[in-house]
Amino acid sequence: MEKVLVAGANGTTGKKIVSILKNNGHYEPIAMVRKKEQIAHFKDNKVQTILADLEKDVSDVTNGIDRVIFAAGSGGKKVEEVDQNGAIKLVDAAKNSNVKKFVMLSSMGADNPEEASDLKAYLKAKHNADEHLKQSGLEYAIVRPGALINDDGNGKIEIDNKLNKSGEIPRRDVAETLVGSLEDSVAKNKTFEILKGDTFIEAALEKI
Repeated sequence: MEKVLVAGANGTTGKKIVSILKNNGHYEPIAMVRKKEQIAHFKDNKVQTILADLEKDVSDVTNGIDRVIFAAGSGGKKVEEVDQNGAIKLVDAAKNSNVKKFVMLSSMGADNPEEASDLKAYLKAKHNADEHLKQSGLEYAIVRPGALINDDGNGKIEIDNKLNKSGEIPRRDVAETLVGSLEDSVAKNKTFEILKGDTFIEAALEKI
C-alpha cells in the first residue's frame, strides 16, 4: 500500500482524513503530529506517526512517502509561519522526495485574498502556498472548501473550478474529497472549490 503523509493529522479534519485512509484499503496513513502527547491517539488506532513541526525543519519527513495531504493550519494564530511557510517547506520536501502527488487543503477566497473583507492574512498565506505548489513541478490537487462545519457528511458535494458563491460543507465530506483527489487520474493539477451539494464525491471529482 502507498504511504500517505497527513500534515495536520491531529486536527478535526485531519483525524477524519487518517480514519478514511486507514479504511480505504489502498493507502497507509502516516500521521504527522507536532507534539509527543498527540502520538497516543494514533498508536491506539494502529496508525504510524511522524513527529515534526512545520515551523522547523521538515526536509526529512517525506522520505519514503508516496503521497501527501496538507491539512495543517494555525487556527489564525501563525498564518505566515504555518499556513504559508510550513506548507511551502513541505512542498519542497515532497519535491525532493519524488512524492507522486500533493493534495492541498486550501480555502475559498484564496484565489483573490485582496478582495476578502475578513481573514485576509490567512487567505493571502493560503494563496502563496497554493501558488508555490502549482509552480513546484509536483502533481497536485488544490481543494478549496467553503466554511467547514461539523455536521455528519452525506458524501455529496457541489464542485467547480469557481463556484461564485459562498456556503458550508461538512468536514467529513472535505476529508473524503481530499482522499479522493490522491489518485493520479483524479483532479490532476487542478484547483477547485467545493460546497455541500447533490453529487456523490467520486462522480463530482470526475468532472474536474
